[in-house]
Amino acid sequence: MPVRVTLDALIVAKGLKARDLAQQVGLSETQLSLFRSGKVRGIRFRTLARLCAALGCAPGDLLDYDFDAADLEAPEDED
Repeated sequence: MPVRVTLDALIVAKGLKARDLAQQVGLSETQLSLFRSGKVRGIRFRTLARLCAALGCAPGDLLDYDFDAADLEAPEDED
């Protein structure tokens, strides 16, 4: 998947512990871990906003994108 979660790098750069961030944001450590590993397919804007507020960052600081031309193709209709 060309969209990558870069939360780990930000946690390290800020000198935080994931456990403390999860508590501050109101997530379980498991939920935060799943997001950090990129194993989730979506995140609520409210959760994203809380992460940004706690980390003093913007949403673009938590995500990155590697261009893939296939992303421009129309999805096939499923029957």
